[in-house]
Amino acid sequence: MNIAVIGAGAVGGYFGGRIANAGHEVNFIARGAALQAIQKEGLQVKSIKGDFTIYPAQVTSEINAVHDADLIILGVKAWQIKEVAEKLAGIIKNDSTVMPLQNGVLAAEELMNCLPEKNVINGLCRIFSMVKAPGIISHLGIEPIIMFGEMNNEKTERVLRIKEVLDDSGITNEIPMDISVALWNKFIMICLSGLCAVARSPYGVVRELEGARQMMISVLTEIYNVGIKAGVNLDKEIVNKTMAFVDSTDYNLMPSLTRDVLEGRPSEIEYQNGSVVKLGKKYGVETPINSFIYNCIVAMERNR
Repeated sequence: MNIAVIGAGAVGGYFGGRIANAGHEVNFIARGAALQAIQKEGLQVKSIKGDFTIYPAQVTSEINAVHDADLIILGVKAWQIKEVAEKLAGIIKNDSTVMPLQNGVLAAEELMNCLPEKNVINGLCRIFSMVKAPGIISHLGIEPIIMFGEMNNEKTERVLRIKEVLDDSGITNEIPMDISVALWNKFIMICLSGLCAVARSPYGVVRELEGARQMMISVLTEIYNVGIKAGVNLDKEIVNKTMAFVDSTDYNLMPSLTRDVLEGRPSEIEYQNGSVVKLGKKYGVETPINSFIYNCIVAMERNR
């Protein structure tokens, strides 16, 4: 399978690197300092599962390089999806498969605004990683996993082929019974990142303060209510289960959106708490806490 990975950062760099390290043909699309570093030193992955370097790595800044890819994995930030989709339109093969791994629940929908539905499957990943330096990815914790599937949850030949590649690459992966439920199960958790950003604190500090903990529960409850209204078959215990997971995380864990906000980088707030607010209005569900978080962070970013 000819694979292209757009974005060689914390997500694309790690998973694309694992696939390339297993001997599969992977073409990375990167730019700026990351492109230069990978061209010079290769793609370096420092992981609790073992370090490795892909050198020489197939890397370019030209999006046209994906024109003959069988699978295109999107490792860019959620706010970059629209731009990528517009560039992919008219380039990809008739039978190419585009798999987004972005945070949020809107990536596939945004792709299908520009690309034929037949070219898009849904996907998500869980990983705690970061860019240590251009071309150097640091995987710091938890077992990385990719979950993916057709929009209608059918186990087609192409998703089974993708699973074979991921299995061969040593990447934990799953084709869930319902990809929408899987997306929302992750979505409900990551939206706590915005609260941590407003509090300028890690999970441990927020979860231990009675008032802040209640805000966490309110964030999750609002998202559950929106998801149910949207027709997603969410577990009735998802709020309690998510809080139990939060309680099990490292005290000092800072989610990626929180780090982005505190370090002055563009964040995915539109695709996290912002999506809750947007979907809440669409389905007539009140989302006051998510709205507060969203507007606070938008104000911070506009101020910068």
